[in-house]
Amino acid sequence: MDILEIYIKQHRLAKEEFSHLIDGGEILRTPGGVPQKLRLTVIDGSLIDIFLTSTGRYSYHWERRHLDGTVYRHDNAPHERWRRIETFPKHFHNGSEADENCEASQVADQPDEALRGFLRFIEDKLAHRS
Repeated sequence: MDILEIYIKQHRLAKEEFSHLIDGGEILRTPGGVPQKLRLTVIDGSLIDIFLTSTGRYSYHWERRHLDGTVYRHDNAPHERWRRIETFPKHFHNGSEADENCEASQVADQPDEALRGFLRFIEDKLAHRS
């Protein structure tokens, strides 16, 4: 399955299984038309960006800095500064990108399960903000 097919499948999954959480979404493309990432809009006005590559790199990013200064992201960029993390290169930015907020990532390796898990995390966070 190519990246575009995965983004289409993930967009459908988000709309069907998390319609109470996801307001909309689109596949963003490079100027040359190559699928770059899937962007989902959350009901609170925050954004989720999902970035996947054919070589296995990924990022599940929840952008909230414009709302409350927080950011949450699972990714596997092999930055040397995260080598201390037991799941390296997988790691999780839990609320900010500061060193003390980076921890082990338990995100699934399979894209659909990874997205489901991330959306459940977001669902839980929003439920506890009320």
